[in-house]
Amino acid sequence: MIITAQAPCRIDLAGGTLDIWPLYLFHSNAVTVNFAINCFARCLLAPRSDGRIVLRSDDQNEAEVFDSLKQLRAAPGYRLPLAAYLAKFFAPPSGFNLYTHSQSPAGGGIAGSSTLIICVSSVLNRFTGAGYSLEEIRPIAQNIEAQIIRVPTGCQDYYPAMYGGVSAIELREDGIRRQAISVNAAELNERFVLAYTGAPRNSGINNWEVTKAYVDGQRTVHRNFDQITAISQAMRRALEQGAWDEAGRLLREEWAHRRANYPGITTPLIDELVKFSRRAGALGAKVCGAGGGGCVFFLVQRGAKARVSEVLRARGALVMDVKAHPRGVRVRTLPLRREVTKRGRRLEPETR
Repeated sequence: MIITAQAPCRIDLAGGTLDIWPLYLFHSNAVTVNFAINCFARCLLAPRSDGRIVLRSDDQNEAEVFDSLKQLRAAPGYRLPLAAYLAKFFAPPSGFNLYTHSQSPAGGGIAGSSTLIICVSSVLNRFTGAGYSLEEIRPIAQNIEAQIIRVPTGCQDYYPAMYGGVSAIELREDGIRRQAISVNAAELNERFVLAYTGAPRNSGINNWEVTKAYVDGQRTVHRNFDQITAISQAMRRALEQGAWDEAGRLLREEWAHRRANYPGITTPLIDELVKFSRRAGALGAKVCGAGGGGCVFFLVQRGAKARVSEVLRARGALVMDVKAHPRGVRVRTLPLRREVTKRGRRLEPETR
């Protein structure tokens, strides 16, 4: 048998960076609002009869092979650290081939790596019989991602991959809870555009810079996060009520406070896209994730989606054909067959 998984990436609407511990503890009723999209991470695991571990990323065109789990653990570094770290944690008793693929563009800011971690964790959880629940997998995924990127990570990115739909991630003293927000999916799909501006030019521009500024006591950053907390709470209410004009206003406010936290969060191209999209019918816009490039989310007036998309393309952005996605990670166990391909002999699912 082989095991496959698929999970959706996300767009964050309000409250990003608040989800990094301990920042949310300093703001009453902190919440992050996001939704899943049909841009997926996928993986396939095929067991082997020996102890060899073969890792391959199709989108990165990278692969590495270890003769055993012991050899993997002893390696000084990895070309595919996400898969390797998860293999170390789950410690399968036998070898396997693991193929991964992410549709998220490089540095897109739509949680491509976090989504892939949920995908691979879910597959290894089933393969090893570890028995973790989906909620138990979330902190494992978050902690392992922190080990890989060497800075604290937030929690919000994993929930769209886990559950799909539109979410309010409640950040409380007694724990983190995900609450679904009921939103008309057709209406949402008609009212947003996602555009990719290119990979961030400086990988150092990320949430860690803002977190350090907060911990160091910069008052401007503290005040901005007070405002972002209030905006996130109001964004949740606006989505629950279907108040799209209000959601657009809140998006504009959120972006104004967020870009003031750190100058590298925006770029000249992003500023230009935001400016000209307003003339075409955008109600508001913000960078996805940590910024410095990547994807920009635009909330638009009813009937303005095509017009806004055309303006963004004309100014050099790649408009992504995505929609809101209602489901989270899906794990399947399938029959196995051997099939010869141009790359040689590899394992494929039986689809008949």
